[in-house]
Amino acid sequence: MIDKFGNLTGWDLEGFHNGGDTEVWKRLGSHVVTITDDERGPVTGTRFAVWAPNARRVSLIGDFNWWTGDDMELIPGSGVWGLWVEGVGAGTHYKYKIQRADGSWVEKADPMARACQTPPDNASIVTESHYSWGDAEWLAKRTAGDLYHQQMSIYEIHLGSWRQGKTYLELAKELPEYLHWMGYTHVEFMPVSAHPLPASWGYQVTGYYAPDPRLGGEDDLRALIDALHAAGIGVILDWVPGHFPKDDWALGRFDGTALYEHADPRKGEHKDWGTYIFNYGRNEVKSFLVSNAWYWVDEFHIDGLRVDAVASMLYLDYSRNDGEWEPNIYGGRENLEAIDFLRYNNRHLFERAPGITVIAEESTAFGGVSKPVEWGGLGFGFKWNMGWMNDSLRYLELDPIYRSYHHHEMTFAMVYAYSENFILPISHDEVVHGKGSMINKVPGDDWQKFATLRAFYAFQWAFPGKQLQFMGQEWGQRSEWNEGVSLEWWVDGMWGHQGLRELIRTMNAVQSATPALYTIDHEPGGFAWLNADDASANCFSWRRIGTDDSQVAVIVNFSPVPRPGYGLQVPVAGSWEVLLNSDDPTYDGSGAYSATRSYQTTTDAQGDTWLIIDVPPLAALWLTPTQTAPLS
Repeated sequence: MIDKFGNLTGWDLEGFHNGGDTEVWKRLGSHVVTITDDERGPVTGTRFAVWAPNARRVSLIGDFNWWTGDDMELIPGSGVWGLWVEGVGAGTHYKYKIQRADGSWVEKADPMARACQTPPDNASIVTESHYSWGDAEWLAKRTAGDLYHQQMSIYEIHLGSWRQGKTYLELAKELPEYLHWMGYTHVEFMPVSAHPLPASWGYQVTGYYAPDPRLGGEDDLRALIDALHAAGIGVILDWVPGHFPKDDWALGRFDGTALYEHADPRKGEHKDWGTYIFNYGRNEVKSFLVSNAWYWVDEFHIDGLRVDAVASMLYLDYSRNDGEWEPNIYGGRENLEAIDFLRYNNRHLFERAPGITVIAEESTAFGGVSKPVEWGGLGFGFKWNMGWMNDSLRYLELDPIYRSYHHHEMTFAMVYAYSENFILPISHDEVVHGKGSMINKVPGDDWQKFATLRAFYAFQWAFPGKQLQFMGQEWGQRSEWNEGVSLEWWVDGMWGHQGLRELIRTMNAVQSATPALYTIDHEPGGFAWLNADDASANCFSWRRIGTDDSQVAVIVNFSPVPRPGYGLQVPVAGSWEVLLNSDDPTYDGSGAYSATRSYQTTTDAQGDTWLIIDVPPLAALWLTPTQTAPLS
């Protein structure tokens, strides 16, 4: 006899209800299954299962029954409604029609759907993957890797507007080649989960398990990730467990009650965004979210998740006035349930997939974000350094004559540099909504704009921490980013733009070949100031040290005045080679001092060793010792 639930029982759902099911998509949602019939032998159909414990009735509607509905049945003791439908297979469109406690009806998309229609249509789609992966070598290398001591140069991308109109499969032919040519080690996708409004950039998710269908199917996305791995590029995915939209056909008030969201509006709604907040203390919600994080790692071979808006999850009073929030049981403002969920999720991912990472976009000084759970931390691998980003962009926007009065804003990051494992981000959020593009943040004429931007990126690439850059910044796009149009690829080859991109290429290559620039990013032993206090000259200089004791000296001049004969006290005597000069004509610089490829140290009367170098205006130099002599 055929099982009316497609072999799904209440026992299978115990983990879902106790918060311990980390692969809940294998049980809920729609699945093509074959069941043995005593008389007919194997019979194929689709099993549907949806959690709606407070519904009076649930009907399965779809194109296979002319949207008229087949009643589903409660799986005993589970709150899950199930139905197996013979003859239904991949490609079938469906929804759940739910009768709420008050007798009213609502049509809902499947929360566990792994495919869905292209908006504005919103039906769920039965799907089966037939993709054969070819990245076993990459995954083995990932497992053996150590991201903290490896180069990480991250290219953040919105897939829909990088080259507008390109599908996942078309991107698979172009994006890996471009990133490999540019020398980036990782790409970070802005959210690819299904979302109805393109202007949300994917951060208003309605289909947590379904890739955005605008660009293709689920196996097309797998092909893109596979191609990136073949090119040696790691893939990080933006993940949004902090909130979800109120669309009446999606997760919100799913069975007529606050099922996925917290019922108390003081904990369950973000007024700023007009969205619901997950009920992190509910076991079934934990299973839903932890499974979703693992789903992208397991099913799509994602190498890391960047968790959006972590601060909004950590604090009960986030963006709330007095009287609009309720303290936790200890009287504090921390959301203890969200903290428990984040620790659980991070620990699970790191234990189950060694070599991946989880990154927090967290904008406060919450302690231990990237410290292991067993050390009392939240268990993230990295944290975006929002303080460095805000301070450095404020400095960059100043006329050089005023920068000396804000010198500390560029050095302050070293006060807390080792409190977390930091990524230095210049993300999409900094080039939209009236903030201006990176090139237009900088005052002055075009020569000053491009020179300053080259110097700034050289500062970023040589500073402790991993680097992240949003698409279009690598060549200085003039317009703010607009998700509705392609990047301005037509500036390729133009003065300034081409030079800036060539600088990024060179920095990625030099960084890759220079352990001092990446092997000790998160420990004090990898950095030492040479001169942090030269505010009058708008100059900053420091040393980077590698695990192999290699050295790089860095000097950045944010003044339009050249600094000939500038002294750097260094610990190694001998010849120092110029690894990078951001003012070189190769990068559309002035070339004022680019002919000098090396400098010889001198010794003063006190026996100190000095490099006396010529520093171009609005430029950065990286130098490394090549021929050393013993210090007297």
